[in-house]
Amino acid sequence: MATSTMKLTRKIQIVVDLPTQAERKEALDTLYRWQNRCYRAANLIVSHLYVQEMIREFFYLSDGIKYKLADEKKDATGMLQRSRINTTYRVVSDRFKGEIPTNILSCLNNALLSSFKKDIEGYRRGESSVKSFKRNMAFPFGLEGIGGFSYNADKRAFCFRLFSIPFYTYLGKDFTDKRKLLEQVVAGEVKLCTSHIKLQDGKIFWLPVFEIQKEDNNLNIEVVAEASLSLEYPLVVKIGKARLTIGTQEEFLYRRLAIQKSMERVCIGVNYCRSDKGIKRKLKATEKLRKAEDNYVNNRLHLYSKRLIDFCVQHRAGTLILLDMQEKIEVAKTEEFVLRNWSYHNLMTKIKYKADKAGIELITA
Repeated sequence: MATSTMKLTRKIQIVVDLPTQAERKEALDTLYRWQNRCYRAANLIVSHLYVQEMIREFFYLSDGIKYKLADEKKDATGMLQRSRINTTYRVVSDRFKGEIPTNILSCLNNALLSSFKKDIEGYRRGESSVKSFKRNMAFPFGLEGIGGFSYNADKRAFCFRLFSIPFYTYLGKDFTDKRKLLEQVVAGEVKLCTSHIKLQDGKIFWLPVFEIQKEDNNLNIEVVAEASLSLEYPLVVKIGKARLTIGTQEEFLYRRLAIQKSMERVCIGVNYCRSDKGIKRKLKATEKLRKAEDNYVNNRLHLYSKRLIDFCVQHRAGTLILLDMQEKIEVAKTEEFVLRNWSYHNLMTKIKYKADKAGIELITA
């Protein structure tokens, strides 16, 4: 049975709410220390999980070795001193005790164990390698780490404490649903789940996860919308006699190809740029154009997917079928231009998310 709720993740910049520069620097240093310990703990956890799972493949061990992954107190053939989920937690908690809140380690351990179980078949067949984590990874924390979440009218921001460190949100000119979601959290209408903190370019970003109710649009599952992706139009949808084309080839590609041409010209001139602080200074313009292209494509795909779902809701279509998707994917693989510029996978991901939110059943043919 389909659930009536879904989870949304948003990216919100937050600022340390302390009066002096020295206090803010100390808080930021604390966050960077937690990030470092979390990065080291994550690599330790996945390494131990992999060894535990693959130890039965170590055929060179003697026959007397027990390799059942169970607590020896509960199973006579078990080789563990405690439950499996507790083994990896104890490894990292003993090593980093006092350097990072245990709530972060517990959330990290649970998330990695869940992810490991999904990928285990690939490890067993030798088709996947063990994940490795970078130093700038986001670190998770549970609801126990957040306190005093409220709206401060004087600061015109939402304030909270994360493990005794005070923060306030910086939303800027927010044209999305971030403010509305935070207001619903304060009012108790939306539940806040395990979230993450991301440190990037000297800024602090909060990645909250909201559990919301799906929209009730009074849709009829027997009304079917048929949509297809093509080279002429990003999206074409038909519901009965109603038909809608969303976007055009020229409209979508014109700006993207213009940005790519600008990047080619900048790359040619990079050799003649003043280096100053090295390669970062030389590639500053190319990074700016690369971000501009990504932002433009994401904006277009969000717009196309929203118009598709709005059209389905307008006609009360409870079922959406994406036609000939496998054929489109195969064409994209063989045509370099299509694969580079049409972003089929990204568009499908956005359609799936918006359809789930609107309560529309999505079928890929």
